[in-house]
Amino acid sequence: KSRRNNLPNPSTATFLIMKLQLPTMLFTSLATRGSAFAINNARSGARTLSRAFGGSPIMFAKEGQAEVILVGCGAPNRGMGWYHAVQMLEDKCPSASLDFIVEPWFLGGGADSPAGQDFKIWQEQTETKYGTKFALSLDDLPPPEAPRLALISGRTADNPKLLTESIAHGAKCIYLEKPGAPTVAELEQMKKEAEAAGVEVLMGYNKNVCKYVRKTREYAETVPNSHVTFVSNNAYENTPESLGECFERNAEGMLKNMAIHELALLVSFYDVSVDNIAEVIADKEFSSMQTLTGPSGKPYTDFDKIKFTIKTKTGKEVSVAADRCGGTDSYATVTDATGEEVFRYYMPDEEDKKHVAELQAQYPTAMPYFFTQDPDYITVKERVAKHTVDGQPAEGVATIGVAVETLKVAEYLVPILQKQLK
Repeated sequence: KSRRNNLPNPSTATFLIMKLQLPTMLFTSLATRGSAFAINNARSGARTLSRAFGGSPIMFAKEGQAEVILVGCGAPNRGMGWYHAVQMLEDKCPSASLDFIVEPWFLGGGADSPAGQDFKIWQEQTETKYGTKFALSLDDLPPPEAPRLALISGRTADNPKLLTESIAHGAKCIYLEKPGAPTVAELEQMKKEAEAAGVEVLMGYNKNVCKYVRKTREYAETVPNSHVTFVSNNAYENTPESLGECFERNAEGMLKNMAIHELALLVSFYDVSVDNIAEVIADKEFSSMQTLTGPSGKPYTDFDKIKFTIKTKTGKEVSVAADRCGGTDSYATVTDATGEEVFRYYMPDEEDKKHVAELQAQYPTAMPYFFTQDPDYITVKERVAKHTVDGQPAEGVATIGVAVETLKVAEYLVPILQKQLK
């Protein structure tokens, strides 16, 4: 069913071009690879049919689709970028055409690692089945032939450089995975750079569009003096080895990584900002902070689970709990004025659990949290891709401005919570 299952044979494509006597064929040389692309307007109503990249013809974005470059794929079954790719390749996002995947590590220094070998197998399967092309660098790609969307899902530390390169290579819009950058200063500079170039940056804060968040907020509005708690869980093994690997791979820390989604909710819906925080209270009984050794042998200190309440100067109060080893489900609760829980909504809910089971059967070794958030990943990507094409607002999708304030809150909270837990 894929749009790329029937790729044109190079000789056939050449014959058709000659037969139809198309007036021109455009070749653009690339500085590093000498690659070229060819435009064929033979099919009525279609902007472009195929082009050559590294000597091979490929299909690419149709009318009404954004030309998507996935920048930073990561390992199959583990990388968030990989799961983004899977969803687009399976046409879950109608406005997104995944034309190129840029993977600096597994096509570079990490190619010979075990994970690199797994990536190579997946790359070959993907190129054969879908025609999507892989590249080591953005420098290796042709200019855009449709509104270009760069989906940046690499290491957080690489994001500032990748954003600069994406802008230089014609991105009209950038989908930036959380938290966006290692520090507030870097993210603020990225925001300024994008604004100066006229490029919009939207964030992959998928929980802003989640069903369980919407239903919890709606219910809380019906309860006088209600209190909401957002609970986020991952399913890492509760062992030093598993958590040590997690701490190293997500070296920015839990509040800038796993729990950043919840902080974005607080910024978006509860008026939380550094200037508006009146008090932060850690739940010492629930929370845990450890120093563990990562695969490299270096020590990393982080929360393996944390729970806290924020009170704002404007009178709002909201809580967040996050547990690296808490399981696969996230949820939110509402308590009344007496502290009694009166509402709880899970992600996934009963309606979505069948879909999760189907995905688990299809990808048995993939990270479980991919499946529970699958519909929301699709929603955000589709809204951003459609916005890239038609310019209409991407409803509910967080901007880089929200991301800057969210990262400020994360940096503000970390030393406060560390001090309270010592």
